[in-house]
Amino acid sequence: MDPLSALRDFVARGELEKIVRVGDEFRFAGDYSFPCAAETAYRSKQGNLYTLETLVYFLRHHQLKHTEYLQSARLRRVPAVTLPDRKPLLDYLLGRVASSDAVELLPPHPVPAPAADEYRPDDLPLAPPRPADLPPAPPVHDPGFVSTIRALERPLKDREALLECRNRDFYSVLTASTRRQEERQRLDSQQRKDGLVAKSRLMGSDTGFADDAGGYDATPRPKMLHLKGSKVGEGVPIILVPSAFQTLITIYNVKEFLEDGVFVPSDVKVKQSGGEKKPEFVTVRKKFSRDQVVAAYEVRDKPSVLKPEDWDRVVAVFVLGKEWQFKDWPFKDHVEIFNKIIGFYVRFEDDSIESAKIVKQWNVKIISISKNKRHQDRAAALEVWNRLEEFMRSRSHT
Repeated sequence: MDPLSALRDFVARGELEKIVRVGDEFRFAGDYSFPCAAETAYRSKQGNLYTLETLVYFLRHHQLKHTEYLQSARLRRVPAVTLPDRKPLLDYLLGRVASSDAVELLPPHPVPAPAADEYRPDDLPLAPPRPADLPPAPPVHDPGFVSTIRALERPLKDREALLECRNRDFYSVLTASTRRQEERQRLDSQQRKDGLVAKSRLMGSDTGFADDAGGYDATPRPKMLHLKGSKVGEGVPIILVPSAFQTLITIYNVKEFLEDGVFVPSDVKVKQSGGEKKPEFVTVRKKFSRDQVVAAYEVRDKPSVLKPEDWDRVVAVFVLGKEWQFKDWPFKDHVEIFNKIIGFYVRFEDDSIESAKIVKQWNVKIISISKNKRHQDRAAALEVWNRLEEFMRSRSHT
């Protein structure tokens, strides 16, 4: 088996960790071994064949941002996968696609030498010399000659043997898939629970009660927060962002900005996603520590799909600075909007004053970030959180 097929086979079975490097070769759970520098059948868009070492390292670090992955590969002196190859290569290795035009058929590997008790060509008797007047020997494609060769062949594997060979069974694939599905369902349930718990804390409501296992009951009963004739409904609070790319904060980069305190331009995030479909919403969490969630919010960019009860949950909006952003909103004007919903306008600190001329007429908090100094992003994100929480607390006493 060639290195690419073996690697794809192990990844499909969830056994990437069984590929171990020993010296200058990779050992595949005792089934195969290949040199680390062996070229695979996958050709990059730049024309070179990726080595086995490159593909194994990429599979183990593809979750990293591409810039971080390149830096990590460079430090370990491992040739890196290029950005254009990143998504199609990952889709092929993970089995999301059945084939790829980038895969080239390589010459078959030599068959292992036969054992001592197997047939060897030297064991055949030599044919007697042929007189010059006799016709020539039959060509190699003669049916009788081919039949003689096939009679001496010993098949290494057939379809039955492939299904029954050691360390390969479909039950392990099924159980691994089931575990992943259960984990996704558990995380979804935890997200809903985090949102309800955070809502109850922010509203000053009953904090729920412990269940028999010592955990937190996921169905607290928060008090309604009245906001001058309106109210924040039960459930996870909603933050709205513009869908237009003219604004700095969109649904593509809001999670990284608020959770990690890092601003990444939306177009860069779109490229990193490999053209994946835009999510309907993302969940953003404010954390007190790595394991303790203080608050959870839904971030959406399509106000037109919100139901009346959904508008009761809207607590904040990132503004574009254009009046048409609020078209068809269930409010009289921007004065009413920003009395009931806190507004944020994120801008680069060296932008002209004219860019925020309209926004300065609204009751909106202006958040400035640097174009180049990414270490300052965290302070900007914390300012958003602090003002949002202050707003939520002030309205809870209204």
